[in-house]
Formats: sequence, structure tokens, C-alpha cells
Amino acid sequence: MATGPLRATTDPPVGGIDGLIVPFAAPVGTKERLEVITGRLVVTTGEPFEASGPWVGIIDQTFEAFGGRVDAYHRPVSPIGPTICSLDFPPPSAQNVNPVKAWADNFYAVWRERSRAGQFLGEGASAPPEKLLQTIWQHQRLRRDQLVSATGAAVRVLHPGFASAEGGPDFRGAVLQWENEPPVVGDVEVDVLPGGWLAHGHDRNPHFKNVILHVVWDAAPPTRAKLLGQPAVLPLQTVLDAPLAELALALEGESGLPAALRGQCAAPLRALPATELTELLHAAAQVRFRNKANALLARAKHAGWEQVLWENLFRALGYKHNIWPMQHLAETKAGWRRREASVFELQARLLGVSGLLPTDLTRAEKAADTFLRRAWDCWWRDRDALQPFILPRAVWRLHGLRPANHPQRRLALAAHWLAADTLVAKLESWGAAAVAEKNLLSSLQQILQVETDDFWSWHWTFKSARLAKPQPLLGSARVTDLAVNVILPWLWIRGACAQPAARQEKFLSEIERRYFAWPAAEDNSVLKLARQRLLGSSHPRPLPSAAQQQGWLQIVRDFCDHSNAVCADCAFPDLVRSFQTKTQNQPAASFGFGVEKRCVT
Repeated sequence: MATGPLRATTDPPVGGIDGLIVPFAAPVGTKERLEVITGRLVVTTGEPFEASGPWVGIIDQTFEAFGGRVDAYHRPVSPIGPTICSLDFPPPSAQNVNPVKAWADNFYAVWRERSRAGQFLGEGASAPPEKLLQTIWQHQRLRRDQLVSATGAAVRVLHPGFASAEGGPDFRGAVLQWENEPPVVGDVEVDVLPGGWLAHGHDRNPHFKNVILHVVWDAAPPTRAKLLGQPAVLPLQTVLDAPLAELALALEGESGLPAALRGQCAAPLRALPATELTELLHAAAQVRFRNKANALLARAKHAGWEQVLWENLFRALGYKHNIWPMQHLAETKAGWRRREASVFELQARLLGVSGLLPTDLTRAEKAADTFLRRAWDCWWRDRDALQPFILPRAVWRLHGLRPANHPQRRLALAAHWLAADTLVAKLESWGAAAVAEKNLLSSLQQILQVETDDFWSWHWTFKSARLAKPQPLLGSARVTDLAVNVILPWLWIRGACAQPAARQEKFLSEIERRYFAWPAAEDNSVLKLARQRLLGSSHPRPLPSAAQQQGWLQIVRDFCDHSNAVCADCAFPDLVRSFQTKTQNQPAASFGFGVEKRCVT
């Protein structure tokens, strides 16, 4: 039995190796070569070992506890000097551990990290900047089932609130639930330190009277005197769902300044030939894709692959205004779902749990009133048992929604997916099948679209009149959004972690081909403004592919949202000029995602 010290390398260097996850154990006597990634930490083992002691890992898409301890010899995979450490992990398992792709050859990604990361985590900083904390809260990059206030009270975030652009608290209209108390609606203020509440005068400002939660980086247990007249304090330092440095790079562009700016990059961008502009947009789109894939991986480590897919499908069905209540429904799916239920029973249950089942009949639409009577017949039987999962209606933002986008209608669609219980398998089969470029959208739409619904195919809402002809519960524009934001990133990172090595590269390349070939989604105000601001009015035409749209969105969030009206200190114009020089001196880049690092199912 070969034994020896475990050696770990970091690329680039990071402080310490706490939280190292090793999700694979080779049988004793084998010579399997393994690589495992936690944040930016890569570990390779290549010798037999003997197991003993406790460990927690991911097996078959779920978290399970095992016994096992190993001393193994590590062959460094990086030129950076090794660090000695000890390691716990499980007894022998037949899992596959395969490469996840990295950034070494992505010009945009390297420049982005060089120009942005230092602004978030300066050397010697004891806490992240307030803006990053606000973004973490807004995107809920937290272990949401482990949130506890400074006084030890558990809190559920039913909705984090909407970012305020008019002064006052950072987030308006948040919906929180403390312990077993009824949900409450109020505002959330974010500060680095709990002392910011008094130091900034929030206690004397009437605009802060509705604040129900003070989110901070870290907080000492408060004294009774400090608690008087102050909202509850929630520290985030120990409940992030990924390392802070990783979150800083992933979220740095997700909140920023108003976008009505004139761009100094317009001239150098217009000077780029069409092929080079496409290459630049694809490089930015690649960053956006990897950010989404890494967020899926971070959640999958805690919840499993199927659960993270459902959560993100529900999020996407919520659009920008109802993301969080939809995600909460998905997070509690194990509590309210019953596999043997019919489509209608699941619709009634979802409408009941969401708080969106009307209590009054319309008295005008016979079909709607018939549906509501039947739904309440089902919901009465379940309501008491499912009380812990019921959302207050106030958590939903319904004003101004198009009828086709109403969450009642999206929940009706989700009920079809859940009742069939085949969606995950169909998506995996679709990812592995050969699909021609011209059939990408239609082939996925065929999987996501459902059979005609007796009520929802004929009505936009409960109050709308019967339609002249049935309408699909999911249109092609929403299929594209689901594809580029959820399904393709999920298939890619799932394949990177689970596909056998012999087939992995072909599978990942196929998913990447689909991403870059996917037809464009609907145009939107952000894309229109980006074209006007970054390309000028001479380029008003929509973009031809979803990947180019994603690239523009990433550029806007990485650079435009971090500058001001005159583009002060914006690095993007220099990036464009450097990119043009690079492409003139080197062959055109291919847009694969590279293969270096590894993960696990």
C-alpha cells in the first residue's frame, strides 16, 4: 500500500485550503489519476490508498455521508509551490471524475480578471466592499437554508427585495419569515459593518423606518442596548455558497450604474471588422456561460444536479420580477410535490402553495369558475399539511405583467413538467443526440412544450375571455431564454463532471456548438442601448445569435455598469484596441472552453 503526504497546488495562489472537497476515491490497488477542484484549488492523487474516518461527499447526484481517510501522494499540476495538508474522503466508489474547462486561452477572460478583480478584493482588506455584498444579497448567492441572525434566529428569504435607485434602503419590498412566524414585508439595508446603521444615521432617517433586516459582512453578538430600535442583523460571511473571490468575479458586473451613457469605445468598436467583433462578443459570451455553469455547480454541490435544474427552470419562468418566489417554490419542491398527482392536482397545489389561487370566483367566466371550484376541492385537502410552504401573495409582483407572462400561467406549465416526470431524462437525451443547427430551437421546444391544457391553453388568466384558438404555454422566445441561461450551461457542467472521459470532449464540444449557433432571443432595452452606445446609431440592427446577445450583456455589466457618463476609468476601449492588435498578429481563436480542471457529480 503506497502512502505519503498529500500535496495541493493553487492556480492562481489562494490563501489556505479550507473547505477542500475531494469527491472521488479510487479502489485500493488501482492507478487512477484524479483531479478535483474547490474554488481555484486543484488536487491530483495518483496512488492507492486505504480508507478510514469521516467524510462528506457527492455520490450519484446526492449528498451522502461516508467513512474514509487517506494519505495519498500528489503530483503537482501547477508550477506553483505545493502545500502539505491532510485529507478525509470516502471509501472506494465507481464515480467518474472528468475535466472542467478553464481560461488560459481566453483573451477577454484574462483581461477581465486583470482589470477588475483587484477592485473588489484589495490586498489586506478585512471585508469585501459594500457593493459586492449588495450584489451577493440581490442574487442570493447564499446557503439559503442556513441563514441565522446575529441573535440566533433562523430566517427564510422569500424575496430579497428590489434594488432601490431612489435613495433610502438598498432593497425595497423584501419578504422574510422568522422562525415559525408569519411572513413580513419590509426593506433591507446592506452595510459592511453593523455599526453602519448608527454611523450613517439610518436610525434617525424616516426613509429607513420600514427596514426589517440589516445585512452585514460579520457581526458580533449584539447587546440589549444595541438591539433597541434597530432591525435584525444578518451576517453573510459564513453562509456564502462559493468562495468570496469566485463570487467577486462572477457577480462583479451584476449591479451597476444607469446605462444611459455615451461610450468612448464606440470608435474602436466600429473599426473592428465584423469577424473580429464576433470573436470579441463570443469571448465575452463564453465568460457569461461559464459564470452560469459555475453557479449551477456551486448549488449542485449542496442540492444535487436535478434539484439545481428545477430551481433554475423555475427562476427563468419567473422573469425578472418574480425570480425569487419561483425559486423558493422549487427549493421546497420536496415538501409539496406528490409524484402520483395528476397535472390538475399539481396545478391546484402549486397555485395554493404560491398564494396565487384566487379566493373568489370571477362570476363572469364560467370556465374559470369551474376550474377554481375544482382547484379548491383539491387544495382544501392539502392546505393544512402544506402550511409551512405557503407563500404570501405579497411576495409576487404582478403589476404591469403581460398576461402571457403571469406566474399563474407559468406554474400551470411547470405542473405539466412535474406530472410527466420525464423532463430531466429528455433533456439529457437531447444533449446527447445529434441535432442539426436548423433544428436546435424546434427540437428543444418540442421537449419543453406540453400538450393542450383544458383551461390554460384557452385563457391567458382567470379573468380573461376564452381565446379563439389555443395558445402554447411556452413560446419560442422563452425556450431560447431557457436554453442559453439554464439548459445548455447545466448540460455542459453536468457533462464536464459526469461524462466518461472517452466521450466527454465530444459532448462538451457539441453543447458549445449549440450555444454559439443558437438563434437570437427577443431584442430588449439593454441590447438596444448597448448597440446605440457601443456601436453608435449606424448599427441599429438586432444581433443574429443568442451568443452575441449574451456577449453584449456581459460587456455592459463588466464595463459600462462600472463607469460613469463619460466612461471615466473604463478599460474596455483599451481592451478593444488590444484585441484588434492581438487578432492582427495571431490566428483567429476557436471558441471552445478549454479543458484543464475537474469536478464531480
